[in-house]
Amino acid sequence: MTWDLLVMAPATLDVRVLVRLVQQEPNYSTKGRLMRVRITKGIAVTTTGLLAGAFGYGAVNLGPTFWKVPLDMRLSFHAELMKMNSPVMLTAMGAAALSSLALALQTSGAERRLAVGATALTGVSFLVTRFGNVPINAQIKEWAVTSPPADYIEILHRWDLFNRTRTTTAVVALVLLVIAQIGFSPRPTCASTPSN
Repeated sequence: MTWDLLVMAPATLDVRVLVRLVQQEPNYSTKGRLMRVRITKGIAVTTTGLLAGAFGYGAVNLGPTFWKVPLDMRLSFHAELMKMNSPVMLTAMGAAALSSLALALQTSGAERRLAVGATALTGVSFLVTRFGNVPINAQIKEWAVTSPPADYIEILHRWDLFNRTRTTTAVVALVLLVIAQIGFSPRPTCASTPSN
């Protein structure tokens, strides 16, 4: 499996290839290592799931609602929402990226590649948020107390595009981690012979 496969769009991702790869048995040499990997997987899946869920909720529920309410209401609500949303989402992105990276460092083979892919995709979510959504959030905060510019609809559509992008990358990262979680049945390897 190549790196290119991990960063493909979800519509072109060949699930059969991923399933074949995750059926390879990883080698865990000690029970302590096995427990660390299991805990790290649990943390990675949980934090990335929370991130994907938060972005998904925003994309499916908040995004369309923003377009249905009066503009002044949208701007005021959006500006207030970002006050709490910023630290929460930055924490979620950081926790998801770090736990995925920790999983990549603790594993090998296909499992590592899946974790590296999840780490990279979570990083993309962060970069899109930092350099796409955050600057527009600052503009929206300003518009809430003044007035929006003539091209505000185009800017809001761009915010939606960034939001869909970061949501997609977070969801795909979660899918990769779930495949790593359910596709591998980690067991410590035993060198001893079975007793009769």
